[in-house]
Amino acid sequence: MDKLTLGTRDVSIEFPGVKALTNVNFEVSTGEIRAVVGANGAGKSTLMKILAGTNPDYTGEVYLNNEVVVLNTAMSAKKIGIQIVYQEVDTALVPTLSVAENVMLNHMIMESRNHPMINWNKMRREAWEVLERLHIDVNVKKLVQNLTLAQKQMVLIAKAVASKCNFLILDEPTAPLSDTETAELFRVVKHLQATENIAIIFISHRINEVIQICEKYTVMRNGEIVCTTPVTQNTTTKEIVEKMLGRTFEELFTKDKVQLGEKIFEVSHLSGADGKVDDVSFYVKKGEIVGIAGLVGAGKSELCKTIFGAYKKTDGIIRYNGKELRIKNPTNAVKHRIGLVPEERRKEGVLVNETVSFNLSAACLGKFCKASFINKKKVDANAKRYVHDLGIATPSIKQFVKNLSGGNQQKVAVGKWLAADCDIYIFDEPTKGVDVGAKQEIFHLINNITKQGNSVIYASCENAELMSITDRIYVLYDGRVMAEIITANTNEDEIMHYAVGSDTKYA
Repeated sequence: MDKLTLGTRDVSIEFPGVKALTNVNFEVSTGEIRAVVGANGAGKSTLMKILAGTNPDYTGEVYLNNEVVVLNTAMSAKKIGIQIVYQEVDTALVPTLSVAENVMLNHMIMESRNHPMINWNKMRREAWEVLERLHIDVNVKKLVQNLTLAQKQMVLIAKAVASKCNFLILDEPTAPLSDTETAELFRVVKHLQATENIAIIFISHRINEVIQICEKYTVMRNGEIVCTTPVTQNTTTKEIVEKMLGRTFEELFTKDKVQLGEKIFEVSHLSGADGKVDDVSFYVKKGEIVGIAGLVGAGKSELCKTIFGAYKKTDGIIRYNGKELRIKNPTNAVKHRIGLVPEERRKEGVLVNETVSFNLSAACLGKFCKASFINKKKVDANAKRYVHDLGIATPSIKQFVKNLSGGNQQKVAVGKWLAADCDIYIFDEPTKGVDVGAKQEIFHLINNITKQGNSVIYASCENAELMSITDRIYVLYDGRVMAEIITANTNEDEIMHYAVGSDTKYA
């Protein structure tokens, strides 16, 4: 197979108030799996969007086999074989169309210019053949809206292959996946490399996965490329992280001990969220961090949203300080001083068309008001505090959140509720899409919350995080609590034992 090389020469791009990339020289060839890593705001996604044709206002050159190409639309990138699969897979699929129609969509659009009549049997057969080539077992007649996130991701990869893709960019592909689904994704990636001669560009904050799947990694920092290095048997997570951050890094977070008080928050026999929360009971003490563990789809997010009133409760009681709370919607929850940092930041966590300053005060505007007037100086002072404490990379507190990187949007979502001074904080996958340095900043702030006597419910499928930051852990499987574990007395194997549904005692 002919080898193709895609690269950039002195590529730069600016957004309002931000020099996002500066003279970037990047190169990748078909047949290799390359990671692009960096802290939040390093420029990874910006560079990939240029290659995908969705950031056209760049200076410098993009070339394919030393011939300059102009990438001013997504279609121009697709024509030369560049495809991108974003973390938010739903934005690139048509939910009301079948798997076959989505896989063959680009082909159908091109064909319709010459052949307005679609041969449906041929289209389904060709879609099945692409899925078969990749050993992906999905019914081509099934509507995409009825697929799991992992299946949707596979459909997008199949769609790219059907469009004669040479360079496939995967943006945080494993963030929403379980361990089993991640293993299946990696199998498909290896297959694409070996049999389809496709270059895979892999963007991830999960450094252990970079070491596992990639042959080389390119480090970006502050809009520039720092280095490109082969992955060897001696490559360590610490080595990559220190290149990303430009400083030494202590991998483990050490939780400060907090004196726990009495039982302050209790959930008894809670059910709801259309059956995805099933008879759940747990409690939290004053100053305690309680983990909610479980694989993707175990019901962690549904439990958090049911407590917060975003999903309907069908049974059970929620008590705070012994008093039953009637939470019918999120407004009720906020009045009872309960805050939720949701998993889906762009949909639910932040107002992307508002400024950083406004977002960081949005959950508690009342404390910045006098009569019906907002004290803008107090709002801005609050924003500056959390931009500093969380290390939010923004040129100004007046920057629109939509112009921040995904990880910095997540920091804003966290900061919004920290500013609200709640009694009970619920964090649902708060470090999703956040770099390792930022994770530690978030851990320190959560630890400080408990030092002030507040309590935290921390839901995550990252067992290592739960081991680092929690006092106790409840493990969910299929919406039910399988076990309550004292964090100091457990390990990741025990958490996984119950997370896969085992109802026998861990030996």
